[in-house]
Amino acid sequence: MNGQITAGELINPEKCYLSAAVDMEAAENFIQQAMDMIIQEAVKKGTNVKEKVCEWRSPEQLKELLDLELKDTGESESKILQCCKDAIRYSVKTSHPRFFNQLFAGMEPHSMVASFITEAIKTSLYTYEVAPVFTLMEDVVLRTMIELIGWEDGGDGLFNPGGSMSNMYAVNLARYSYCPDFKENGIYSSSRLVMLTSQEAHYSISKAAALLGLGTKNVYVVPSDYRGKMIPSALEEKIQLAKSEGAVPFFVNVTAGTTVFGAFDPIEEIADICEKHNLWLHVDACWGGGALMSKKHKHLLNGIQRVNSVAWNLHKMLMATLQCSAFLVRDKT
Repeated sequence: MNGQITAGELINPEKCYLSAAVDMEAAENFIQQAMDMIIQEAVKKGTNVKEKVCEWRSPEQLKELLDLELKDTGESESKILQCCKDAIRYSVKTSHPRFFNQLFAGMEPHSMVASFITEAIKTSLYTYEVAPVFTLMEDVVLRTMIELIGWEDGGDGLFNPGGSMSNMYAVNLARYSYCPDFKENGIYSSSRLVMLTSQEAHYSISKAAALLGLGTKNVYVVPSDYRGKMIPSALEEKIQLAKSEGAVPFFVNVTAGTTVFGAFDPIEEIADICEKHNLWLHVDACWGGGALMSKKHKHLLNGIQRVNSVAWNLHKMLMATLQCSAFLVRDKT
């Protein structure tokens, strides 16, 4: 049970096998008990309108209620199961009918089961050899998303840890596109580069500028209208301002579904401006990309087929479990 093989077990393979069988039986029993508890506490109670969204406690109270200290000795299975139950009890039930937040869309049983499977298999998408099924699944899903965007010549993409990372990938690729030797020569190989985004854009755009060495002062903020949408004429003015200062605009971010207003920037008009000035156009559709699945609302993303890259989070309106973030790019090279 302690994971060590004795000399007697090495001499007697049958004894060693029986020991492993006992361990496996105990493991299966524990998993079954845990799954029953999860279904009852997290799934049934967590989606029952008569139950609380959360048994809220202050940090000081919660520290007293939960046994979170790391010890030199292990705990009994009954204690571990109780800890798991407490963890669920005092957590926020984001699938609850009365929980409302911009990141969560409720419980979707099929994606939940898929999460259980990936955790049980414990594989990674390094190569086809280690993840044959999931590699093919990833390829199919990305190709379908590319078709929904409308890139007739195809494209490429990958899944990553979140929308912020997708937006950062976009900025990085745009920089390489404008300055191919940037990877080897660094910031000294280019002029002062300027990014443009609306005042309602996600903070990850400025974060990308900071992390990639472009500098947050080189993120030019474009005014939005009263509904939170970027004003195309104001974008044109900001581009001209950057050029008059001797800087080089290279990247424009538009948002499809802003954090506060849920606004969709006018992609078609902005695409015209970007083509005129030869700028990389990226769409942060982390929140609003799901509208492409709707016959009624997909017009909100008219022109998205003209952009260079797209960030799209399936764990938002499409109800995949956290995290499921895709970064898609039109240029297959």
